[in-house]
Amino acid sequence: MVGLGTIINVVAIIAGGLLGKLCGRFLSERYQDTLNKVCGVCVLFLGIAGALEGMLTVEGSSVISGNSMLIVVSLALGALIGEFLNFEDKFERFGEWLKVKTGNSNEKNFVDAFVTASLTVCIGAMAIVGAIEDGIFGDYSILATKAVLDLIIILVMTGSMGKGCAFSAIPVAILQGKVTLLARFIKPVMTAGALANLSLIGSILIFCVGLNLVWGKKIRVANLLPAIVIAVIFAFLP
Repeated sequence: MVGLGTIINVVAIIAGGLLGKLCGRFLSERYQDTLNKVCGVCVLFLGIAGALEGMLTVEGSSVISGNSMLIVVSLALGALIGEFLNFEDKFERFGEWLKVKTGNSNEKNFVDAFVTASLTVCIGAMAIVGAIEDGIFGDYSILATKAVLDLIIILVMTGSMGKGCAFSAIPVAILQGKVTLLARFIKPVMTAGALANLSLIGSILIFCVGLNLVWGKKIRVANLLPAIVIAVIFAFLP
C-alpha cells in the first residue's frame, strides 16, 4: 500500500506524544528541565554525526574535510530567503492556531514544543528517501525505521516540553505525504549528490535545533529551511 510508511510514522509520533505526556505527569518541573536539556544534547550529537559524515572523507591514513563552500553558500543564501519569507513566524502562527483549535490555550510551551519537534522529525534525508521509496515501490522500510526513531524522540520531548510535540505528526504527514505522491517526479532530482547535500545541511539544522533546546531559542531554525533547497541545487552546478 503506497503511503503506508507515512501512516506508520504519523501513528508512531502520536504514540510517542501520548506516552510522553503520560510520563511527564509524574515528573516535576526540575526533572522536566533536565530531561529537556538531555534531549537537546542528544539532538546536538545527532546533528554533529550527520554533519561530520557529510564533511569528512578518509583517504588512506588521512581524514580530509570538505564541503565548506556548500555549507557557507547554502546557509547564507537560505537564511536570507528564509528571513525574507519568515517561515519561523508562519510556523509559530500555525502553532498558535493549533493551540486554540485543539483546546490547549493554557499550555504555556505548546508553540515552542510544536515548532521544535516538527523541525527535529521533518528535516533529514530519511524522510525524503523513505517517502520516494514508498511512493514508487511501496517499500516503507526506511519510514518504518524513522518511525521508531521519531517515537523515541517525541516521547522524550513530550515528557519535557509538553503535548505540542505530538502535533509534529501534522507537518510530517504533509511533507512525507506530498513527497510520496510526487515521488516519480522527485526521484530523478534526488541523485546521490543531492541526497548527500540534503543530509549534510539537514544535519546542521538539526544541530541548531539542539542548540535551542539546551540554551533557549537563539536561532530561528525554520528560517534556515531554504538552505536545504539551495544545497540540492548546488549538487547540479558544474
